Amino acid sequence: MRQFTLKQLRYFVVAGELSSVTGAAKKLHVSQPSISAAIQHIEETTALQLFVRHHARGLSLTPSGRQLLQRARNLLREADGLQQFAVSLGEEVSGELRLVAFPTFAPLYLPQLLRRFTDLHPAVSLYCDEKTQLGIVRGLSRGEYELAFTYDLQIPEDMDFFGLYRLPPYAVVGADHPLSNRESITLEELVHFPMVLLDWALSREYFLSIFTQRGLSPRVAHRAKSMDMVRGLVGNGFGFSLFNTPLSAFGRLTPGRPGLKAIALRDEARALSLGIACPPALRLSPAAEAMRTLAINDEGHVAGFDHPDRPAKSQPED
Repeated sequence: MRQFTLKQLRYFVVAGELSSVTGAAKKLHVSQPSISAAIQHIEETTALQLFVRHHARGLSLTPSGRQLLQRARNLLREADGLQQFAVSLGEEVSGELRLVAFPTFAPLYLPQLLRRFTDLHPAVSLYCDEKTQLGIVRGLSRGEYELAFTYDLQIPEDMDFFGLYRLPPYAVVGADHPLSNRESITLEELVHFPMVLLDWALSREYFLSIFTQRGLSPRVAHRAKSMDMVRGLVGNGFGFSLFNTPLSAFGRLTPGRPGLKAIALRDEARALSLGIACPPALRLSPAAEAMRTLAINDEGHVAGFDHPDRPAKSQPED
């Protein structure tokens, strides 16, 4: 039975990512015929057409080519991880680690964790993106990232999720807001005041659902695309908002900003879990395993994220 090598797979993956044999040859510092021969060998071995060739316009992947590309990426990452593991036996963890995180809490949570990780494993090259939940799930599925720090919302059933911190929602108002002297409040009371809504996919639906599940409709007066804008509007008296990221984490990051007051919700509302997601079929590299272990065992070291109620594993709700 004919087989293909990891080198040929790598040539195919790079050509597919760049949609170009010429581009792949330049990136990998090999000849164009070497790239073409590798692709032809894989196509003959699998009896699949992996690319549509466009005269003077490069290549485009066929549906079969896209599926093989995704699996090949995972295989090559596992092979690289195995090599790094073999090299690092008895030595320090090294290599590249690609992470992705949900933007609402990423600047509050990740920098401290990354700092601690780098101090422990200085030979690891870290790369971190911020994306929507859809982008995170796609990136993990395609093998673009090994780990994701995100919420337990819309996580596919076949994807592993380990909850780190349970983050219940609460109301936030400015220091001069009529409700600033309250320690707790009901949702029915809140709907009489203007709301500042984080207009970010997933966050928007989550916070609005807290009201709609009780037949209530908040008076959304302002929509903001970033947590900084939400905090600024709330701090300057434009309305209340709902948060679930610990308020103490915001204060630590940007002291001197307009004062905010947290108010507990009397109504029951689903708490989100901040955790680590990764594809179940992907064997983590030594660097990714070291990061996962650090995050799991690092309770209390990231300022503001020290909730004692920490689930071992969280699954998305219907």
